Amino acid sequence: MGDLIKQLREGLPAEAILTDPDVIRSYATDMASFCAAGTAAVVVLPRTPAHVQHIMRTATALRVPVVPQGARTGLSGAANATDGCIVLSLVKMDRIIEIDPVDRIAVVEPGVVNAVLSRAVAEQGLYYPPDPSSWEQCTIGGNIGTASGGLCCVKYGVTAEYVLGLDVVLADGRLLSTGRRTAKGVAGYDLTRLFVGSEGSLGIVVRAVLALKPAPPEQLALAAEFPSVAAACAAVCDIMARGHAPSLLELMDGTSVRAVNAMGHMGLPESTEALLLAAFDTPDPAADLAAVAALCTAAGATEVVPADSPAESDLLLQARRMTLPALEALKPATMIDDVCVPRSRLAAMLDGTAAIAEKYGLTIGVCAHAGDGNTHPVVCFDAADADEARRARESFDEIMALGLELGGTITGEHGVGVLKKDWLARELGPVGVEVQRGIKAVFDPLGLLNPGKVWDETDPAGPDTPSRPRT
Repeated sequence: MGDLIKQLREGLPAEAILTDPDVIRSYATDMASFCAAGTAAVVVLPRTPAHVQHIMRTATALRVPVVPQGARTGLSGAANATDGCIVLSLVKMDRIIEIDPVDRIAVVEPGVVNAVLSRAVAEQGLYYPPDPSSWEQCTIGGNIGTASGGLCCVKYGVTAEYVLGLDVVLADGRLLSTGRRTAKGVAGYDLTRLFVGSEGSLGIVVRAVLALKPAPPEQLALAAEFPSVAAACAAVCDIMARGHAPSLLELMDGTSVRAVNAMGHMGLPESTEALLLAAFDTPDPAADLAAVAALCTAAGATEVVPADSPAESDLLLQARRMTLPALEALKPATMIDDVCVPRSRLAAMLDGTAAIAEKYGLTIGVCAHAGDGNTHPVVCFDAADADEARRARESFDEIMALGLELGGTITGEHGVGVLKKDWLARELGPVGVEVQRGIKAVFDPLGLLNPGKVWDETDPAGPDTPSRPRT
């Protein structure tokens, strides 16, 4: 410990090194439940790429593990400390270096908060689309680490589609530049995409070149109430099959609707079993909403309420934004799943989740980015009740198994972290595991970057590891 602190001080300012045990404990976890965390040896707060390089050179020399962190809003335990590690918090590297309206790019450090960047580019008539629900707190570095999405994914895509280039400090302290600033580029392997979604296990992002879009018109939304999940999911399929391009297409099941009613007094009918929210930012959003309203009615919607103004749209979308806090209010603890399935299997995913909730006697509400099939089942439970906590964990696992059976993935945007690493080999299969472990060995041969995350180091995932069904 003494050697570690001494060597860190040789290249970092005193204020960048935190050693108080209470302060260190405050950096131990992200927002995930059921994820083990250890006790770090030290927390460091670098302000420059050179600081990060010094930290990694020190870690390599002393064989000390390093856990990168952003704002710790993650939901998979990927930012949790491990015993004796260096917690490397990037929140002080928060500069927007450049916004270029001609090339439509922004160059930023990893600690820039998503909402801060979004507002800064909006002042120049530009738009950075990825908008996770935690956008007011989460950082761009964290978004890159988990390849995060958001409500606008159905039209604009996820973080990976906006990362053009990266500066990354490797495990041994070398600085690697990947990608480009140009609209096109196919020189060499696409290392940029490799780092996006790697959860800090391959390198430390210290700078990112992000693509921007022109600011779209303000969106208009509608809310459609359905007597069943199946009817709402049929409407989703019809909307997408007819070629519509909503800027938002979100779904809440009946459990979520009733939780939001209880918290926010929204006045939604208690008989509503599914609420579908659609929005358009097209030149004529009212016409698009009218077409979608007709599809919803044909699919069995009992009521369709279109907004006449952006302000009215915000009121309609308030229910979706309240879903997670409303479900969290039902029980002392929640586990938030992140299973993504093909749109055509969305109804089967929600109905299957409801059956799992009944089987285990639990409250499980589901909200979903319906336009891209990304569901967020929220398991509500009392962690102090050992039996209920056991049932919550078992139900969580069954939900992930259901997603794989339906041809989906265990995570659409939250990442693997600690929470889902036991499931990764089941999805990838033995060849996929072998190749990905090889990539990890190239970038981090000593296994110092975020150990215990993504991969279970004690499980070699041998040839009998089942691959996911290809349904």
